[in-house]
Amino acid sequence: MKRTKPPFRADHVGSLLRPQAVHDARAKHAKGEITPQALKEIEDREIERVIRKQEDVGLEAVTDGEFRRSWWHLDFLWGLDGAEKHLMAEGVHFAAVNTRNEGVKVTGKLGMAGPHPMVEHFRFVAAHTRRTPKITIPAPSAIYGRPIATPIDKTVYPSMDRFWDDLGNAYKRAVRGFADAGCRYLQLDEVFIAMLCDPNYRDQMVKRGDDPEKLGPLYAKLINAAMSDIPSDMTITMHLCRGNYKSTFMGAGGYDAEADVLFNQTNVHGYFMEYDTERAGGFEPLRLLPKGKTVVLGLVTTKTGQLESKDELKRRIDQAAKFASLDQLCLSGQCGFASTEEGNLLTEDEQWAKLRLIVEVADEVWGR
Repeated sequence: MKRTKPPFRADHVGSLLRPQAVHDARAKHAKGEITPQALKEIEDREIERVIRKQEDVGLEAVTDGEFRRSWWHLDFLWGLDGAEKHLMAEGVHFAAVNTRNEGVKVTGKLGMAGPHPMVEHFRFVAAHTRRTPKITIPAPSAIYGRPIATPIDKTVYPSMDRFWDDLGNAYKRAVRGFADAGCRYLQLDEVFIAMLCDPNYRDQMVKRGDDPEKLGPLYAKLINAAMSDIPSDMTITMHLCRGNYKSTFMGAGGYDAEADVLFNQTNVHGYFMEYDTERAGGFEPLRLLPKGKTVVLGLVTTKTGQLESKDELKRRIDQAAKFASLDQLCLSGQCGFASTEEGNLLTEDEQWAKLRLIVEVADEVWGR
């Protein structure tokens, strides 16, 4: 049966490959060769174009592709009161590559005095589509969960309890700001609960002084705080990922270790779950999916341009349906196509072919 509210049978995580015009404009702006307004005009034009493309392939949820961002998370975090840009000694280590060395530091009391700057990003999409406009923001754990510790001013936060309280309240205000602007479909990108399924990552967190057993429930409480003041008709989903940078990954491990946190302790309405490789484990944890919640199966990889076969995707959907009702399942890519502005190693044509495939398979499995 077709779904009339999000998440949709054919959905997507949100980020899209940046067109060359956006790359060029951002590079010129960084050098001071064009004004912020000139950059915005180019971004506006390219976002209008990419909205049409999403509509043309048949997607019901439409994003701006995150074209105005450099990172999936840092641009949002830098917009919180008390958070600033930070240049680290080195980037975060992914498989065979390190990220750029940008991060976030906490220099003041975390808060959200007014609407987050990205509310305007949402308004632009909403004004240019008749489909469901969707905004993606990092989950609260993104400010803390990177294996390289986040600098937090101890004179501001001698106790971490106050830090977590302020973070949850800042997110609550930010999410309410999107709701007040008309947003009814918001996605929290939650990398670090998924990363807690990786024994190596858990070891890294122990070495820096954290208790991995406590982090999952803590992150769930922060998400619940973030969505504690939303309207009754607003959908909040969570995207789970083990890293996505230039088609590489950061972690591995099935969802079993955090399944209770995900399905029983977190109040989100749906889950985008990475399932494109064996690194994400099997579908068995879906047996814990509560009634009334939805899982969007990330079976189509966004890391390569090779197109999956319809038969294989349908076979895997059937496998997942052994553990959760088919009516509670949907289909998407396993991640965005460009979690950072560098993007993954495939072409725009390959990206659109993947999204078209998702729509076609969803129509054939659940009906138009």
